[in-house]
Amino acid sequence: YAPWCPACQQIELTWESFAKESEHLDITVGKVDVTQEPGLSGRFFVTTLPTIYHANDGVFRRYRGSRTLEDLQGYVLERKWEAVEPVAGWKSPSSIMMHGMAGLFHLSGWIR
Repeated sequence: YAPWCPACQQIELTWESFAKESEHLDITVGKVDVTQEPGLSGRFFVTTLPTIYHANDGVFRRYRGSRTLEDLQGYVLERKWEAVEPVAGWKSPSSIMMHGMAGLFHLSGWIR
């Protein structure tokens, strides 16, 4: 997310509620400010905001569903993430390629 992003501001209360429920869902919910962490923005190849990823055992899937609390919870509780194609190996945030992309994002921030 980014603090200046209207769509991020719109989902903020829902995301906070989802995070509060995370203990009951046996998950960890986080949020990253891409203006403060450009390397992660590059590593996850964030091109739109907000961008939501589901990670489980080192496998990343991009969440593209509805942004309601019920749908976010259902994605986890009903294991809907299993039907979502994982991020391709070369585009995975843990890949060498995306590690390099993170470096480029850091460099571009330093140049600015």
